[in-house]
Amino acid sequence: MNRIIKFVLKAFSSPKIDMKEDYPMVRKLQHVFSGKPKKDYLILDRKIYSEDFSHDIPVRIFYPKVRLHDDALLFFHGGGWVIGDIDTYTNVCINMAELTGRAVYSVDYRLAPEHPYPAGLEDCYRVADVLLTNKEMLGLDRVSKLTLIGDSAGANLVAVVSLKLRDEGRAVPEKQILLYPVTYWDHSEKSRFESVRTNGYDYGLTSKKVQEYMELYEPDLRKRKGRYISPLMASDLSNQPDTLVITAEFDPLRDEGEAYGEALRKEGNKVRIHRISEVAHGFISYPKFVKPVTEAYREINDFLNA
Repeated sequence: MNRIIKFVLKAFSSPKIDMKEDYPMVRKLQHVFSGKPKKDYLILDRKIYSEDFSHDIPVRIFYPKVRLHDDALLFFHGGGWVIGDIDTYTNVCINMAELTGRAVYSVDYRLAPEHPYPAGLEDCYRVADVLLTNKEMLGLDRVSKLTLIGDSAGANLVAVVSLKLRDEGRAVPEKQILLYPVTYWDHSEKSRFESVRTNGYDYGLTSKKVQEYMELYEPDLRKRKGRYISPLMASDLSNQPDTLVITAEFDPLRDEGEAYGEALRKEGNKVRIHRISEVAHGFISYPKFVKPVTEAYREINDFLNA
């Protein structure tokens, strides 16, 4: 790994950062440093009512300048269910639309701790269910299929939404893409995954932060062990979408993401697992021309086009 990048990541790994107390500050910093999209880029903001009509769920639609495919991507952003939103992920979604040639629908789900589990999951589930069964919503009537994609906690939401759709007898997407997903409940020194210990201190996302995010999302440890927070704990992973799992070499979540892919495969699902070397968690937000991003999108496009 580049020494400068490693130095910066280590600076952001400070144990002095306590997400339980500092998440409001981190949210503000994200907005300060997130760039604004170009004015000539086509973005549409829409909303979907929650199932009980208690609130709107914002959905931002990104169209590539040259649309090469008539399928679309439904994106759930990362941020530990606590930080990140539709604005801070706008440039990620622009790159996603441009590099795949597909429309991207980004969901602004409710965040913990103001809205703990299952609020964010319910929002993502609602949007996925509506768009999979009512394609005329948000102009999807001309879309041939919808692939779910997310990064980190957003990838966790993708996996859980697919499980929940199956469990409730709803339409399940044909494909899902999990970028360095959270799939397990334990990120302490006792974790069953070696990457939590080897990568959990100096690479930006620390195992301590992951644990704090999870506790903000759901304070009850018993509930965190359930399949709708820790999908690797599910007793039945059959009848899931074709899945691409992309992990990062220096990510504490690396091993649990790959383990989830293997668990899906053992249940008879079609799965691809691809580890990107010399990179840490969160690389999908890097500039679109850097090697980890170009490698990831090569895998994503191969998977989508298969």
